[in-house]
Amino acid sequence: MSTSPLLSPRTAWPMLLALTAAFAMSQAFRTLAAILAPPLQAEFAMSPQQLGLFAASFHFAFGALQLFIGIGMDLHGLRRTVLAAFPLAVVGAAVSATAGGQGQLIVGQVLIGVGCAPAFLACTLFIAQNFPAERFAMLSGLVLMLGGTGMLFTGTPLAWLIEAHGWRWGMWLLAAGSVVAWGLVWWKVPHQAPAAAAAREPLGQALRGFGALFLMPHTWGIVCMSAVNYASFLTLRGLWLGPMLVERHGLSLLVSGHVALLVSVVSLVSPPLFGRFDPGGIAARRRRIVRCTLGMAALFVALALLRGLVADVLLAVAVACLSGYMVLQYADVRAAYPPAMIGRALSVFTMAMFMGVALMQWGTGWVAAQATGRGVETFTAPLLAIAAALLLGALAYRRLPQPPGA
Repeated sequence: MSTSPLLSPRTAWPMLLALTAAFAMSQAFRTLAAILAPPLQAEFAMSPQQLGLFAASFHFAFGALQLFIGIGMDLHGLRRTVLAAFPLAVVGAAVSATAGGQGQLIVGQVLIGVGCAPAFLACTLFIAQNFPAERFAMLSGLVLMLGGTGMLFTGTPLAWLIEAHGWRWGMWLLAAGSVVAWGLVWWKVPHQAPAAAAAREPLGQALRGFGALFLMPHTWGIVCMSAVNYASFLTLRGLWLGPMLVERHGLSLLVSGHVALLVSVVSLVSPPLFGRFDPGGIAARRRRIVRCTLGMAALFVALALLRGLVADVLLAVAVACLSGYMVLQYADVRAAYPPAMIGRALSVFTMAMFMGVALMQWGTGWVAAQATGRGVETFTAPLLAIAAALLLGALAYRRLPQPPGA
């Protein structure tokens, strides 16, 4: 964590918005699979398990790099880390757009995941370093809302583009958007020198610093919760929503894109509202996180079992509405560790969150494939598996050791 004085709002906001533009592109890439799934299945004969692997490969790469991205930001600053990594997202989009099979698609997704790896952590770390602590939850929620506009493209606009020109045009358009986002970071975000102690810290010592986080007992409950809360929403919105609407209810890709757009819009409004009404105390905040997780599990059980078109649309919107509660966990992480550890704690939290997305998307793809082979409706089993993961995450978060004050 930097100990330099806070920037003035007039200086900080353009920098934060430029970083958020890169995060918005990351959000677009991570929710592609829900709309790309039908044309990819048609062109490459991909099974549900292969589709889950395609969606998860971005998040495996994204999540696996978070520790090293955190070290890179400590040693070299936010600007240099983002500018060095983000061109790989452009390369990955080009590789995907020219793919001739599943293998090349996955390589493209991995490159995109590596390129986007610094995008979200850069925003949260910038907020932690340059804005007052009491505004952290609210501003994190605002960044989630603004960055989430990237999901809007992967609703109706992408569905229309695919029906009119094919899915490859969508990848080329995202590559162009990534170039623009990189240019905004280069233009608006000046280099901020890292703290002198961080700049002198050897790599081995930096890695031991991350190891110290896992020696703190309350880290494990945070990791378990972070692995399931965002993953549940993104596995629905980013993987299963489009195929479910097309296969379960016979909707066209464009109409399912309208539903995805509605879900995305609702999910943008939710995080800043939850951040605005953060209860403040660590114990009260943690109780609210557990209750919301249990509520989310109940919604996924209903999605699995009710199966009506109106019910599925309303329940998907309800999931999006409730999904904003995960912003409270950013404030929980910030309150659970001393200031010197917050940057690395956010790195570990972000790593767990996106590795959780990868595992849930890959795992539910495997579950769907097994269920289909046994004559079970394709989407029932993965939706119930998401609900079970949420229940286990809430149990671990509540029963494992708590941070001081909880």
